[in-house]
Amino acid sequence: MNEINEINEQENMILEGRNAITEALRGGRPIDKILVKSGDVEGSIRALAAKAKDAGILVSFVPKAEIDRLSETGRHQGIVAICAAHEYATLEGILNLAKERREDPFVIILDGVTDPHNLGAIIRSAEAAGAHGVVIPKRRSASLTAVVMRVSAGAAEHLPVARVTNISNTIKELKKNGVWVAAATMDGQIMYEANLTGPLALVVGGEDSGVSRLVADNCDFLVNIPMKGKIGSLNASVAAAVLMFEVLRRRQG
Repeated sequence: MNEINEINEQENMILEGRNAITEALRGGRPIDKILVKSGDVEGSIRALAAKAKDAGILVSFVPKAEIDRLSETGRHQGIVAICAAHEYATLEGILNLAKERREDPFVIILDGVTDPHNLGAIIRSAEAAGAHGVVIPKRRSASLTAVVMRVSAGAAEHLPVARVTNISNTIKELKKNGVWVAAATMDGQIMYEANLTGPLALVVGGEDSGVSRLVADNCDFLVNIPMKGKIGSLNASVAAAVLMFEVLRRRQG
């Protein structure tokens, strides 16, 4: 039977490339099967396939055309994994993770980030900066697709991502739990002068319109990244990374 005909796109996710699959195995994520390009593949890919076999996962060698048709990114490196669609976390779960680590909550909220490459990059930076989770809205947002998983370089396997109906209500819930909420805007307080310590949530807006007025009005304060050049704004994932690592610097300092 053709491998591709066995895949229900609504119930399964395709993980692509060495990093994404390695982190899925490391994180203990259930994987139904792994498909490897038959013929000449990198030794590291064959080693990964062997590791998956040792873990009891079915590994099949198939023509490259089969993998090409499954790939969303076009950069599969000759290996894809078929697993259940990614399970989203809850806001409560993110806050509980902070408690388990005995750390002040650090949450990243995305308001309308629709580019999957930006979402993947933000998740990767958030995991590296020690955030406890990322929150995205159910509408007007990229979701956890194969592209996002690949761009995150496996970070999405280790960092909870919650999908909520209403960002403003989520902000109110965070405040009830003692978390201060700051939104990244052009007219906010310079980040070096803002209080980015303690329990904190950072709100980063979408690629085109930034943080919506309604969401900004629900935040405790606004924060701005100072810039010296002629370009007046940063890419959403870059802005998020700058702010997140400023928070990390404060926490470590």
